Amino acid sequence: MDLINQLVSNLGVSEEQAKGGAGMLFKLAQDKLSSDEFGQIADKVSGLDDMVSAAPDAAVGGLMGAVRGLMSKLGGGSNNLGALANLAGGFDKLGLDSGMVGKFVPVVLDFVRNQGGDSVGNLLKGVLSPN
Repeated sequence: MDLINQLVSNLGVSEEQAKGGAGMLFKLAQDKLSSDEFGQIADKVSGLDDMVSAAPDAAVGGLMGAVRGLMSKLGGGSNNLGALANLAGGFDKLGLDSGMVGKFVPVVLDFVRNQGGDSVGNLLKGVLSPN
Protein backbone atom coordinates (compact mmCIF):
# COMPACT_ATOMS: atom_id res chain seq x y z
CA MET A 1 0.00 0.00 0.00
CA ASP A 2 1.39 3.40 -0.89
CA LEU A 3 1.68 6.31 1.53
CA ILE A 4 -1.39 8.21 0.30
CA ASN A 5 -3.60 5.13 0.68
CA GLN A 6 -2.22 4.54 4.17
CA LEU A 7 -3.00 8.12 5.21
CA VAL A 8 -6.51 7.93 3.73
CA SER A 9 -7.31 4.61 5.43
CA ASN A 10 -5.57 5.29 8.77
CA LEU A 11 -6.65 8.91 9.26
CA GLY A 12 -9.92 9.15 7.34
CA VAL A 13 -8.73 12.06 5.19
CA SER A 14 -9.37 12.60 1.48
CA GLU A 15 -6.74 11.72 -1.11
CA GLU A 16 -6.15 15.44 -1.73
CA GLN A 17 -5.68 16.09 2.00
CA ALA A 18 -3.34 13.10 2.32
CA LYS A 19 -1.25 14.24 -0.64
CA GLY A 20 -1.06 17.86 0.53
CA GLY A 21 -0.34 17.00 4.17
CA ALA A 22 2.38 14.49 3.32
CA GLY A 23 3.75 16.96 0.80
CA MET A 24 4.11 19.63 3.49
CA LEU A 25 6.06 17.23 5.71
CA PHE A 26 8.36 16.29 2.83
CA LYS A 27 8.74 19.95 1.84
CA LEU A 28 9.83 20.72 5.41
CA ALA A 29 12.36 17.89 5.17
CA GLN A 30 13.57 19.23 1.82
CA ASP A 31 14.09 22.66 3.38
CA LYS A 32 15.93 21.32 6.47
CA LEU A 33 18.08 18.53 5.02
CA SER A 34 21.02 18.66 2.63
CA SER A 35 20.20 17.72 -0.96
CA ASP A 36 22.05 14.41 -0.49
CA GLU A 37 20.08 13.55 2.65
CA PHE A 38 16.76 14.50 1.08
CA GLY A 39 17.72 12.54 -2.03
CA GLN A 40 17.97 9.39 0.11
CA ILE A 41 14.35 9.91 1.18
CA ALA A 42 13.18 10.84 -2.33
CA ASP A 43 14.73 7.65 -3.74
CA LYS A 44 12.57 5.53 -1.43
CA VAL A 45 9.21 7.33 -1.71
CA SER A 46 7.42 7.02 -5.03
CA GLY A 47 5.32 10.03 -5.97
CA LEU A 48 7.21 12.35 -3.61
CA ASP A 49 7.42 15.14 -6.20
CA ASP A 50 3.64 15.01 -6.71
CA MET A 51 3.10 15.23 -2.95
CA VAL A 52 5.42 18.23 -2.59
CA SER A 53 3.65 19.91 -5.54
CA ALA A 54 0.27 19.32 -3.86
CA ALA A 55 1.39 20.94 -0.60
CA PRO A 56 -0.23 24.29 0.10
CA ASP A 57 1.89 27.18 1.27
CA ALA A 58 2.12 26.83 5.05
CA ALA A 59 2.93 30.50 5.64
CA VAL A 60 0.40 32.37 7.74
CA GLY A 61 0.11 36.01 8.59
CA GLY A 62 -1.27 38.08 11.39
CA LEU A 63 -1.20 37.15 15.03
CA MET A 64 -0.93 33.40 14.43
CA GLY A 65 2.07 33.98 12.19
CA ALA A 66 3.70 36.03 14.93
CA VAL A 67 2.96 33.35 17.54
CA ARG A 68 4.39 30.62 15.31
CA GLY A 69 7.44 32.78 14.60
CA LEU A 70 7.99 33.16 18.32
CA MET A 71 7.57 29.40 18.83
CA SER A 72 10.19 28.92 16.13
CA LYS A 73 12.63 31.04 18.09
CA LEU A 74 11.84 29.21 21.33
CA GLY A 75 11.93 25.75 19.78
CA GLY A 76 15.62 25.17 20.42
CA GLY A 77 18.58 24.83 18.12
CA SER A 78 16.79 22.82 15.46
CA ASN A 79 13.64 24.98 15.47
CA ASN A 80 11.64 21.82 14.70
CA LEU A 81 8.84 22.73 17.10
CA GLY A 82 8.31 26.06 15.38
CA ALA A 83 8.60 24.48 11.93
CA LEU A 84 5.96 21.91 12.83
CA ALA A 85 3.73 24.65 14.24
CA ASN A 86 4.03 26.51 10.93
CA LEU A 87 2.57 23.47 9.16
CA ALA A 88 -0.74 24.11 10.93
CA GLY A 89 -1.47 26.96 8.50
CA GLY A 90 -1.08 24.66 5.52
CA PHE A 91 -3.16 21.94 7.13
CA ASP A 92 -5.87 24.54 7.71
CA LYS A 93 -5.84 25.31 3.98
CA LEU A 94 -6.44 21.60 3.36
CA GLY A 95 -9.47 21.69 5.66
CA LEU A 96 -7.64 19.77 8.39
CA ASP A 97 -7.29 20.87 11.96
CA SER A 98 -3.83 21.58 13.33
CA GLY A 99 -3.94 18.43 15.47
CA MET A 100 -3.71 16.39 12.28
CA VAL A 101 -0.04 17.37 11.89
CA GLY A 102 0.73 15.09 14.84
CA LYS A 103 -1.32 12.28 13.29
CA PHE A 104 0.38 12.52 9.89
CA VAL A 105 3.94 12.44 11.28
CA PRO A 106 3.98 8.86 12.67
CA VAL A 107 2.29 7.42 9.55
CA VAL A 108 4.77 9.17 7.24
CA LEU A 109 7.75 8.20 9.44
CA ASP A 110 6.68 4.54 9.56
CA PHE A 111 6.20 4.47 5.80
CA VAL A 112 9.62 5.99 5.09
CA ARG A 113 11.31 3.68 7.61
CA ASN A 114 9.60 0.65 6.00
CA GLN A 115 10.67 1.77 2.52
CA GLY A 116 14.21 2.93 3.27
CA GLY A 117 15.25 1.36 6.55
CA ASP A 118 16.23 2.98 9.84
CA SER A 119 18.93 5.26 8.43
CA VAL A 120 16.57 6.93 5.95
CA GLY A 121 13.73 6.95 8.50
CA ASN A 122 15.98 8.63 11.04
CA LEU A 123 16.84 11.43 8.59
CA LEU A 124 13.16 12.30 8.36
CA LYS A 125 12.58 11.74 12.07
CA GLY A 126 15.31 14.30 12.83
CA VAL A 127 13.29 16.92 10.95
CA LEU A 128 9.81 15.92 12.13
CA SER A 129 10.52 15.37 15.83
CA PRO A 130 9.51 18.37 17.94
CA ASN A 131 12.77 18.54 19.93
